[in-house]
Amino acid sequence: MPNHTTHSARIPLVCYEIFVRSFCDSNRDGIGDLNGITSKLDYLQELGIEAIWLSPIQPSPSYHKYDVTDYYGIDREYGTLDDFKNLLAEVHKRGMALYMDLVINHTSSQHEWFKQARKDPDSQYRQYYWWMNPDKIEALGVAEREVTDDAHVIYPWHSIKGDAQKYYAMFWKEMPDLNYDYPPLRDEVYKIVRYWLREIGVDGFRLDAARHIYPTWLKEKNLAFWEEFGKVAEEAKPNAYTVGEVWAKADEVAPYFKGLKANFHFDLSTAIQKMIKTKRDTGIVHALMHDYSLFGTHNPNFIDATMITNHDQVRIGSIAHGSIAQMKLAAAILLTLPGQPYIYYGEEIGMLGIKPDEHIREPFLWTDHRNDPQRALWQKPVYSRRRSVRSVSQQIGDPDSLLNHYKSLISLRKTFPSLGQVLHPNLQPALPHQSHRKYILAYYRPNLTEPFLIIHNLSDKNRKVVLDDEAKRFEHIVFQSNGDSEFHPTYLVLPPFGSIILSGNEVNGGIIQ
Repeated sequence: MPNHTTHSARIPLVCYEIFVRSFCDSNRDGIGDLNGITSKLDYLQELGIEAIWLSPIQPSPSYHKYDVTDYYGIDREYGTLDDFKNLLAEVHKRGMALYMDLVINHTSSQHEWFKQARKDPDSQYRQYYWWMNPDKIEALGVAEREVTDDAHVIYPWHSIKGDAQKYYAMFWKEMPDLNYDYPPLRDEVYKIVRYWLREIGVDGFRLDAARHIYPTWLKEKNLAFWEEFGKVAEEAKPNAYTVGEVWAKADEVAPYFKGLKANFHFDLSTAIQKMIKTKRDTGIVHALMHDYSLFGTHNPNFIDATMITNHDQVRIGSIAHGSIAQMKLAAAILLTLPGQPYIYYGEEIGMLGIKPDEHIREPFLWTDHRNDPQRALWQKPVYSRRRSVRSVSQQIGDPDSLLNHYKSLISLRKTFPSLGQVLHPNLQPALPHQSHRKYILAYYRPNLTEPFLIIHNLSDKNRKVVLDDEAKRFEHIVFQSNGDSEFHPTYLVLPPFGSIILSGNEVNGGIIQ
């Protein structure tokens, strides 16, 4: 049966993704760590964050840790289990939630399971992975795969000298895929899930490579696995949060809501990036309403996890060519649409980054001091440098800064239920007959007592927006960005890349930025 658990626990309204290695260094070894994150929880709380997703923290030979060698441990570079327990306690003390990145599509080739599998073909661990004779690989027609957004390997089968069989590793030869057709493996993975939820007390998981939990030739088994996984997580900890990385179009994502409570909305991420690039609307409101209907057929209580970018994508600051005005626009779009938004660390201060991946995961800038001991200089930054990005210390006292723009929008989202609605997303198109509609993105966030009209100017010119009879009812400015808008009874003029939130009610404490 579908996992349509009612979310009786409060759902965090705004989440934050931390690439642990780059966030904050507590011991001056150049590597971000768990104690560094603990030291910055007040910063995150003041920003308005209610849940944190940590990139993988389990032992791994790589810098990114997406190839796990021990599912019960903490990588020594990041700290100890006691450090993690302390971080978790401090997160909970502040009323926040903590989500682990759980990487169970594959392990490291250095995991003991795989070491045993390659050493002894008769070991039970051989069945923990996909092994196949070359003739069968050819007969099945799976020697090659099509490149996808999340995996660029064309030839996923790999040889070991002296072994007649090849093993399947879709992402990289050092990350062999696990075989969930083998019940003892499932049992072992579910023990891991119970350990972190029940014994350690984490609040949920971000689930890496969820659409690839089975290989391509068995992909029809993915959904049943995640339904079973969702039940295991719920039984281990009622209201345990699960969010899937299903990097695909909405019609493929939708069925995953049967087992997972949330999934990332990659189509929306792409649309926001495209609007920033082209300065034109992509038809996003109608696309979102279609997606919501699709998601709801599989789970009426779906959580749409939204984002501008994440650790696998070019940073929005670089897409915007460093334009703070456009970064503010992207933030305003994300934080005024329905769903549960995720902010990728550094987006709130305008960090930059273009692939390869290391350069979209550069060290966070806490201060503008050259030798700031908090800065995790495990790599020399190329894009997010002191001369190209203003640090937290430089922005925090500036009311016009990008950081304070984020704070203001998050505060509004948490203040007004119609803006912060997560379940059953509330969205309607607005101003459909606008003459400049390709440059204007407008929508309502309907609510019986406190509806809002949101209008964004996607272009680099002033735009006159004529208000129809419905829009004229929204005559109180709650928020505006990037300079003053001209507001008249029948029209308004939005500055380049400007956003405005209008209410039909006079709102106390409205923010004008």
